Amino acid sequence: MRFQTQLVPARLIRRYKRFLADCRLEDGREVTAHCANPGSMMGLADPGSKIWLEPNDDPKKKLKFGWRLVDHENGHFTGVDTSLPNRAVKAALEAGEIAGLAGYDALRAEVKYGEKSRVDFLLSGAGRPDCYVEVKSVTLCRRPGLAEFPDSVTARGARHLDELAQMARDGHRAVLLYLVQRTDCTDVTMAADIDPAYAAAHAAATRAGVETLCLGTHISPECVTLAAPLALRGPTG
Repeated sequence: MRFQTQLVPARLIRRYKRFLADCRLEDGREVTAHCANPGSMMGLADPGSKIWLEPNDDPKKKLKFGWRLVDHENGHFTGVDTSLPNRAVKAALEAGEIAGLAGYDALRAEVKYGEKSRVDFLLSGAGRPDCYVEVKSVTLCRRPGLAEFPDSVTARGARHLDELAQMARDGHRAVLLYLVQRTDCTDVTMAADIDPAYAAAHAAATRAGVETLCLGTHISPECVTLAAPLALRGPTG
């Protein structure tokens, strides 16, 4: 997926109130950018970090910049916009580009299921079980090459796993898709030390028949595209 407007480089001054970031552009101007990421952003919000912002001229938007990337200045990037994975996955599903999730006749987004949840995508087709797909954005990396989820406690994420597990027990197909928005990772694991309840819920969902799919990304200041599958490892902590 290409960014709608050309990204501009900046330096992070501070991130605050979760959704706001003060930044300094290359010409010295200080601007406030929208940070579309409710997580802790562990390791990604250090003052002075090089980042990339997407400007906009939408009169309906109060903030004229959106924080999109962290530039690690070693050839690698991390995408921080948690709304991007669903858009990228939807486009890939519609194009039949995700191995194992192609060949369905219909795709619906944000479908109510279970008791209190909406699944990101519901795939259906004649002669095969419905496939419930939940997408998670992964940005945490504390050890070289190893992406971890979650980066903070997520009761909502554990509930999603419980709902997916019930779908699998009911005879449907259920898939948890971790999209790693980092270019420096080859493996994915559950951060059990950060959220042991989530790690336990993932293990229970796996036993119930929920599939886990981990995908990497190609990231640049021009676009973000899906890459090859990544390996799933046992939980840390």
